[in-house]
Amino acid sequence: MDDKAIILVIDDELQIRRLLEITLSASGYRIIQSVNGKSGLVDAATYHPAMILLDLGLPDIDGHEILKKLREWYYKPVIVLSVRSSEEDIILALDNGANDYLTKPFRTGELLARIRAALRTADQKPDDQEMMFGSLMIDMVSHTVRKDNEILKFTATEFALLQLFAKNHGRVLTHQYILKEVWGYSYLEQTQYLRVFVAQLRKKIEDDPSKPQLLITESGIGYRFGE
Repeated sequence: MDDKAIILVIDDELQIRRLLEITLSASGYRIIQSVNGKSGLVDAATYHPAMILLDLGLPDIDGHEILKKLREWYYKPVIVLSVRSSEEDIILALDNGANDYLTKPFRTGELLARIRAALRTADQKPDDQEMMFGSLMIDMVSHTVRKDNEILKFTATEFALLQLFAKNHGRVLTHQYILKEVWGYSYLEQTQYLRVFVAQLRKKIEDDPSKPQLLITESGIGYRFGE
């Protein structure tokens, strides 16, 4: 039985599909190709891929709608690959459940790194009692955080924010998504408020808060926790 991780590519552009076929096959993945949204939904249900690479500009159904339909039942990583580079499209895709977003043309090395990070995230269950990120250990049950075996002190809000990042390790979270999840809908425009708390977290968990390695800023979009 073929035990290679299956990646479903939903993209109508032949050159992109060929590039992904060559690149991903060489890295040990098995590729399934869909040329439009309808067939992509069928293939996702048929093959149960470990990940989906989704184009937004599909000929039959807009990729944003496909993403929403997928997220009704598909919980594994989805990375959007699109020529659309507007902040609005990126934020909408991430808020609709995309784990990551790369604009075309993309560097294959970067895509492979994003794929590996997303698959690692999927393998680490978000409800695990303990989650490890280098020298940082987060105990989800006791709400204890250790760095280099030293217990760090967090307020309830700081831990809720760190917990959200850890459970979505490797995924880009928009400002609005984070604010809604931690503080509620009335805080959706309080991005400065979020920046203050992110700065506080970095002081506690980063080796050098001015050069963060764990809590990464995605300019104009939000934050990513991890590589």
